Amino acid sequence: MAPLDPGRERAILDATLELLSEMGYDRMSVDQIARRARASKATIYRRWAGKPELVVDVICRRFDTDAPRPCDTGSLRGDLAGFLRGLCETAERKHTLIMGLSSTLVSHQELARTLRAHMLSRDFHGVEALLERARERGEPAGRPAGEPMKGPAGGPPRAVEAARLAGVAEALVWHRLIFVGPPLDDAFVEESVREVLLPLVRAWAAAPAEKI
Repeated sequence: MAPLDPGRERAILDATLELLSEMGYDRMSVDQIARRARASKATIYRRWAGKPELVVDVICRRFDTDAPRPCDTGSLRGDLAGFLRGLCETAERKHTLIMGLSSTLVSHQELARTLRAHMLSRDFHGVEALLERARERGEPAGRPAGEPMKGPAGGPPRAVEAARLAGVAEALVWHRLIFVGPPLDDAFVEESVREVLLPLVRAWAAAPAEKI
């Protein structure tokens, strides 16, 4: 799709977010978005294929769906905690919008497919860097993803996959937010790292590839 002037694109995304909050996905139309943004429908369709793509763009670009890039704290435990805190902050910012869209994603398969397709292309370089720093420090974090296994069958450790680790961390955050309730505080972060994420990375790193 053709790029737009940044100011015009921002106005369209803002209008979409406002209308989503006011009336929900079902009642919102591209005509209403165009009127609110003071843009033509042709302008919108030059940039987005339709309403599902536009809504997914609002969710993903405005609410940081790429995994946070934690800073180097000097330890795998600290880096995992920093990563999880970033996820918590992102979840708290977009909680209302995502909860409002949850039933819509069930009933509108086109929107759900569009969102899933975007999720497959997410950027996990920050998590990969976190694992690479741990390996450089000599902490157990598996072999680098994509590196061929060496030695006898069943002997080398499995690569710890950044996307898989991020998925587990996100599941912890959303389970807490939806089923248990806030706060997503330091106690939650520390317990999740100590009891789940750190043991999981160590277990994945220690297990032969075909064991996982």
